[in-house]
Amino acid sequence: MLKRNVLKTIAVCAILAGSGAFLTACSKGKPEFRGVDISEVDYARDIALPDHNGQQRSLKDFRGKVVVVFFGYTQCPDVCPTTMQEMAEVKKLLGPDGDRLQSIFVTVDPERDTPEMLKAYMGNFDPTFLALRGTPEQTTAVAKDFKIYFKKVDGQTPTSYTMDHSAGSYIYDTQGRLRVYYRYGSGVEALAADVRTLLKEAS
Repeated sequence: MLKRNVLKTIAVCAILAGSGAFLTACSKGKPEFRGVDISEVDYARDIALPDHNGQQRSLKDFRGKVVVVFFGYTQCPDVCPTTMQEMAEVKKLLGPDGDRLQSIFVTVDPERDTPEMLKAYMGNFDPTFLALRGTPEQTTAVAKDFKIYFKKVDGQTPTSYTMDHSAGSYIYDTQGRLRVYYRYGSGVEALAADVRTLLKEAS
């Protein structure tokens, strides 16, 4: 998709150049991301859920920051803690700009993930990270809007189930616009590079 968008931009710029109407936007070009450029999608526009402190949240609360949204659950054995640890590493790599990064964890297991548990879980990685928790109905609606898959997998007891879920992250720019989809396992350096690109774009 990124390649197709780049080719489309080049073609438009070439036409404008030939007609003597070359635009500044064309000369600058679109930013190149390490993740998947999804700047033109029409979903996941906002995420209105309460955080682990009980405060209702939406993307407008984080204007001026790059926001990374990830869906998971606290009892996840691998993908979730790995992703959150990577986010903590990205924040460190950014140095002073780390304060302009907001990591948001949306639980797909509100039945077990209480606000207290989510707050403690975020504290294991970085105290500025926020977890959002909706009702089961809200969780389903938000996951659908973000095109997130999740499903309960029964365990040996009623409370020992696991959750299958999508493992990618969504990156929003400082104006609250969805820009990049980041596949799990793409690496800390690449993610940090895309965050820097969005922060530089805003400066």
